[in-house]
Amino acid sequence: MIATQKNISGLKSPITTKQKCNKLIDKTYQNNTDSDYTEKIEELSKSFKYSDNSNHYWSEPEQSLLYGSPLYEEASPSQKLALNHLHWFTNYNYISDSETETVNLNQVTSSVFQAISGYETLSEELSFETEQEYHHINAFRKIGLMSANALIGKKGLSALFKWNSYKSALGHDTLTTYKYYGLRSIAKSMSGDKKREYSAYLQNLEQKNKYILKAPTTGMLGRSLEYSLPLQSFFSFNWGSGSPFMACQFYTIRIIANLYLKNMEHSIAKYFKKLEKNGEFIPSPTAVSRYHFLDESFHTTISQLLAKDMYKAFAKPTAYEKFVGNMAIYMMQRGTLGGLSSVLPHRYFADDSMIMELVYQLLQAPIFGMSSQEALDWMEKCFCQEHEGLQVASKNRQRLLEEMRRFFVNIDYLWTTNREMRLMASLGSIDRAVRNNKETFRHFSQSVMA
Repeated sequence: MIATQKNISGLKSPITTKQKCNKLIDKTYQNNTDSDYTEKIEELSKSFKYSDNSNHYWSEPEQSLLYGSPLYEEASPSQKLALNHLHWFTNYNYISDSETETVNLNQVTSSVFQAISGYETLSEELSFETEQEYHHINAFRKIGLMSANALIGKKGLSALFKWNSYKSALGHDTLTTYKYYGLRSIAKSMSGDKKREYSAYLQNLEQKNKYILKAPTTGMLGRSLEYSLPLQSFFSFNWGSGSPFMACQFYTIRIIANLYLKNMEHSIAKYFKKLEKNGEFIPSPTAVSRYHFLDESFHTTISQLLAKDMYKAFAKPTAYEKFVGNMAIYMMQRGTLGGLSSVLPHRYFADDSMIMELVYQLLQAPIFGMSSQEALDWMEKCFCQEHEGLQVASKNRQRLLEEMRRFFVNIDYLWTTNREMRLMASLGSIDRAVRNNKETFRHFSQSVMA
């Protein structure tokens, strides 16, 4: 049945896609601005002390670093608490990196919509979401780093970030002014419509000689694009090219991040409600997760609307735009969604290289007190053989795969491999995870012993 509305002559006319979308945008914006979840997150962050929260689980035990591994089975109660807290740190450190990407790309696409009449509220909502992300990032960084510092110390943190910086730098390619404008020109010329206004946000950065990306980002998008600065810039230019379709298409990438986060965070939100119902102490990180989950529900609504519906209100995409949009999703499947972790139940990269240094530092910290060789021996048992934790991770991954398929199945411009998430489905076996980690661990242990 076609929805209708009365025009001024009293006759009924179809409600357009634009009108339906704007109605939901208005409602979401009102609900988001009326909520106080971001303020609660900020308050919890400002008052956070690890010692006040250290004797409590922050989520169900299943959401713990190394859960189900041989080491976890032998860990003491205090060690299991530490593993639970480091699960929170690891995941929200990654979420912070991803939300930093969102901050940039929200502004890139918002300025495209701002140039189109009738989408003022959408631009305001995206600007408000960007402001919220700043508060989220600050809270995650403060709570996570304070907690990790208490558990592995400054020396361990320094080694961890040095290793991760080294890994992310492997794909680094310095972006010269020539490359910047070259990639920008390709995006503009291929957009096909000379009347379109290039993202005012990007134009403003150019006028100030401040390019959108000066180094590769390390969130879900950056890692999926293999830390390639030219690739990350290329997609950013396309999303900001002035094409309303491409601006909407970015939100198919953002919804992947939204659903990924929901798959992990929903369980913590349920844990919060269980503690609240039983009148038990609620750790600050648990509460932060709960309020973030509620904040993100508004963001997810917008992502879903733009990715699935609103793009239909604009001109159909060109062959080039379809290709760029499909390539972005394909690379997210191969990267962010392209594996299974042996030690984190909600992480799906091809291997655990980014987490090995954290585990290595933890096992040598006072809470475990191992020698370097003892730590490596235990790591080999946890990373390089099948155990219960991998079974849990596989079930979580399957649940996410099914949700991704439900979302993408009716997006008409997608390749079949993207619509059905075929690449994600093919890359998530336990055997493959163990096989990849054996090779990764071999390189890691050699670097440690060198």
